[in-house]
Amino acid sequence: MISDEILYRRYLDGEDKAVDTLVEKYGDTLTLYINGYLKDIHEAEDLMIEAFSQLFAKERPIEDEGSFKAYLYKTARNLALRHKQKHRIRFLRFDELIFELKSDTLADTELLRSERDRQLYAAMEKLKAEYREALYLVYFENMSYRDAAAVMAQTEKQISNLVYRGKQSLKTILEQEGFTYADE
Repeated sequence: MISDEILYRRYLDGEDKAVDTLVEKYGDTLTLYINGYLKDIHEAEDLMIEAFSQLFAKERPIEDEGSFKAYLYKTARNLALRHKQKHRIRFLRFDELIFELKSDTLADTELLRSERDRQLYAAMEKLKAEYREALYLVYFENMSYRDAAAVMAQTEKQISNLVYRGKQSLKTILEQEGFTYADE
């Protein structure tokens, strides 16, 4: 599989299909990430396009593995924060997310998983915003601490601390709501 950084370099060298591959790979997840700030999917789609446009227009050298995704998300985050500040729209509440069943064959399993996810998102909503964002980037977007640090304009140590404290806070919240852990 070709790395994002190689695809980006190919685009800079004039290969237009490389852009399509990158947009296809990150377009939907980036839109959802931005939508977390704006709570307006149409505006999030517009800002997703703007994030890619800015990235491709600047033609900055991006070399290190994982750097493209981190730079793209940082660009999108900055756009979302500016837009949010300008329009004063609150961050998406995780308990407002809509989950749809994928098939009827596993309806009970999906229903239980959906309920667990709903409770997890509700608990995450109770976290400090910086904890929630760090956990989201690391666990939902599978970013390294270094990449999450680049997105949030923090150091890796700060991200490590945010993730640790976020997990501790999340565990406390879930325990207060009656959750138990299988490994205990």
